Amino acid sequence: MTEATSRRRGWRAFVAWYAAALSWLLVLSVAILIVPVSLQIFSRYTELIPSYIWTEEMARFLFVWMIMIGAMIGIREGTHFEVDVWPQLSPRAAAGLRIVSGIAVLVLALVFLWFGGEFTRFAWNRISELAELPLWLIHIAWPLTGATWLVFQGERMRDDFGALASGRAASDGA
Repeated sequence: MTEATSRRRGWRAFVAWYAAALSWLLVLSVAILIVPVSLQIFSRYTELIPSYIWTEEMARFLFVWMIMIGAMIGIREGTHFEVDVWPQLSPRAAAGLRIVSGIAVLVLALVFLWFGGEFTRFAWNRISELAELPLWLIHIAWPLTGATWLVFQGERMRDDFGALASGRAASDGA
């Protein structure tokens, strides 16, 4: 095994670990989201507990993170921006089509990364009104999503370029 092959396998193992960690974070964010939403519902319709204002803001923060993590996982699995409108194509044609659409995803990832960084800098020294959480904790989701899309889509496109060159179906990196 060459050093390059070893590095590539190490990189793929790291990306697979990162994807698994994101999946667990998604599960965790959904589980935690249940708490503030349940408190909102119970306080609205019963007199058993007082009405908590921070729960609405916390639910919004968790919902944004849940969406962004789900979008990251969707890129990894190749399901986020996937629309099946073409008939069954040859492996080479399918890889070429995925490369073209992958370029669009990479451009969008760069937009998220660049403008998400600006968005985060804007919020760096601000706090949320109700829960008094640092706003950068929510805004950092955009550049992190962009960076993750670059990694995951880059890995997918590498497989697609290999399929384009060989004429065989791309191996699934997920």
